[in-house]
Amino acid sequence: MEKKKIAVLTGAGVSAESGFATFRDTGGLWEQYDVYDVASIEGWYRNRELVLKFYNDRRRQLKDAKPNSAHLAIAGLEKDYKVDVITQNVDNLHERAGSTRVLHLHGELTKVRPENGLYDSTYRTDEVIDIGFDEVNLGDMAPNGQQLRPHIVFFGEAVPNIEKAIDLVSAADILLIVGTSLQVYPAAGLYRYARNDTPIYIIDPKDVPVSDMRITHIREVATKGMEKFKEILANQ
Repeated sequence: MEKKKIAVLTGAGVSAESGFATFRDTGGLWEQYDVYDVASIEGWYRNRELVLKFYNDRRRQLKDAKPNSAHLAIAGLEKDYKVDVITQNVDNLHERAGSTRVLHLHGELTKVRPENGLYDSTYRTDEVIDIGFDEVNLGDMAPNGQQLRPHIVFFGEAVPNIEKAIDLVSAADILLIVGTSLQVYPAAGLYRYARNDTPIYIIDPKDVPVSDMRITHIREVATKGMEKFKEILANQ
């Protein structure tokens, strides 16, 4: 029998318990930085050095972070289901936990590309370079002679993978949303593409700004919430 499909949409809350700083919560990165200085295309052109330093610091932080039990539980779903992880996170903790099908909506922290490497809202994948946890500084050039920039979707840029994400959500038999405030679009609207008969589970300790009869809200942090979600699956 063909495995059921689970689409898992994750946000910063799934990585917070790994010690990887979130942006929007109290004490988050947006309290230390102006988002438009370090995460917008205008900020990049205004001060490339500041943006590169910001992501170098995030990369250094990611090197010391480890997948938590929520990441591991999501990866473990692959034993019984066909699982596609759609993440708003730029870290690689899902991959390090063992998830084999991960779609990054907002880019990847451990990768860079040429400054001019954006064509018609899609990247040339042959120009994306995996640098691991290394630093990138002003004057570091791509093979085409352009300044290297973070492989991050800045505010003010299109989200090239959103159509792929819509297809995955539309095909899912179960939609699981973990650790996202559902405030950042277009990702926040993805749940609307789930089929009418697709149950939706949201794991978040806080209220979420959506109302849908299909939604079951598990009011827990990601690690505890995944334990409850697995119990629900086991009892179905």
